[in-house]
Amino acid sequence: MSVPTLPILMYHHVSPNPGLVTLSPAAFREQMAWLARSGWHTPGAQEIEAFHQGQPLPRKSVVITFDDGYLDNWVHAQPVLAEFKLKALLFISTDWIGSGPLRQGPQECPDHRSCKARIAAGDRDGVMLRWSEVEAMAAAGTFEFHSHTHSHTRWDRQLPPGSARQEALTADLARSREILVQRLGSCSRHLCWPQGYYDPDYLATARSQGFDHLYTTERRLNAADQPPLRLGRISTKEREDSGWLKRRLFVYSHPLLSRLYMRLQGDR
Repeated sequence: MSVPTLPILMYHHVSPNPGLVTLSPAAFREQMAWLARSGWHTPGAQEIEAFHQGQPLPRKSVVITFDDGYLDNWVHAQPVLAEFKLKALLFISTDWIGSGPLRQGPQECPDHRSCKARIAAGDRDGVMLRWSEVEAMAAAGTFEFHSHTHSHTRWDRQLPPGSARQEALTADLARSREILVQRLGSCSRHLCWPQGYYDPDYLATARSQGFDHLYTTERRLNAADQPPLRLGRISTKEREDSGWLKRRLFVYSHPLLSRLYMRLQGDR
């Protein structure tokens, strides 16, 4: 029996330093252990594309996604995914990824606000992945890497509507594609919008650049018979046990129940 709708989980940080969009290593491990123990399948990009073309996925299927590409994804998330033989999609902003050898052993993994401050100050290597780590994660099969634009810029906040904004976004997406092809050999059709923002011009620009599986931060059902241009995701929570995740996946895997849930409560 195929899954009728495809739930997508959204992660950013897995770090012992609490803060925004962060799960502790213990909570993340518990969630991944429960997925593996319960027989959940974690499809990659090609399987997601096939699902939207009408091909079935196992009834227990859930997509794991990460945004941005923080160092803690290598330090804390990668070993757990490898342990439980799970796969995640990681949307990287290519301008934030640095050079250098693989980092081994314990590493400082600052909280989200500190990471953003250090990125703004130009200290990206201290908080973001390196290409050597990206390549190692891809080779291990635990992470696939996809576009989160090049610069992670919200062009709607930088330029007024019109051709200049579209040209800036076009250049940003083209540069992201160029670097992914150069570094990893290919760039997929999958794109995650920075901060989840998009508008009709954004959609048209992305499609003109070859991106047609577009990920948001919205609560939406991802049904096979709907174009994958507004893929909704479930914002993950720090919880002591896996009960929260179990309940969310039960709801989001049942179309009628999930529509009622989103209408009455939202995703709390």
